[in-house]
Amino acid sequence: MDINSEVHNAFEVIKNGGIILYPTDTVWGIGCDATNPEAVAKIYALKQRAESHSLICLMNGEKMMYNVFKEIPDVAWQIIDLSEKPTTLILDKPRNVAANLIAQDQSLGIRIVKDPFCFKLMERMKKPLVSTSANISGQATPNSFKEISPEIIKGVDYVVNLHREKIGGKPSTIIKLTNDSQVKVIRK
Repeated sequence: MDINSEVHNAFEVIKNGGIILYPTDTVWGIGCDATNPEAVAKIYALKQRAESHSLICLMNGEKMMYNVFKEIPDVAWQIIDLSEKPTTLILDKPRNVAANLIAQDQSLGIRIVKDPFCFKLMERMKKPLVSTSANISGQATPNSFKEISPEIIKGVDYVVNLHREKIGGKPSTIIKLTNDSQVKVIRK
């Protein structure tokens, strides 16, 4: 399969409220349209994860970030520009996303992607893409497609047929930035 066919197939599933299993710039992820609360709920159910443990969203650039956040601290852009590895930023007061994605403290984790599949899919969706590791909550994050449990594979509506042989992705660094300029590293 080529990347454009896979983008098309994944988009068709997502626009109809489905969830996908897909490669990201870090590890394999489970995703859906970040504006669809029913699809988000399917991911929580599949992962057996409490909705109080929020999920993150992937974005493909500045325009999408400003659609979700009215205020973005200047330091966020510096971190994005200077980061040598994928970095998730937790920012305050998101909007235009499903309410069940937003953490209790009114924040949302986001990551700007460089992965061509993810980037092109969001270009087609014109919306952020939910991303959470492809495992049941509490279990180890799979390092490759072959480590993903059959329960997860059977539980999604579509499995992207790209990079299945790739091994060894690492979860992103996570940094929380508040609108009042506080910075806290959650995961290195």
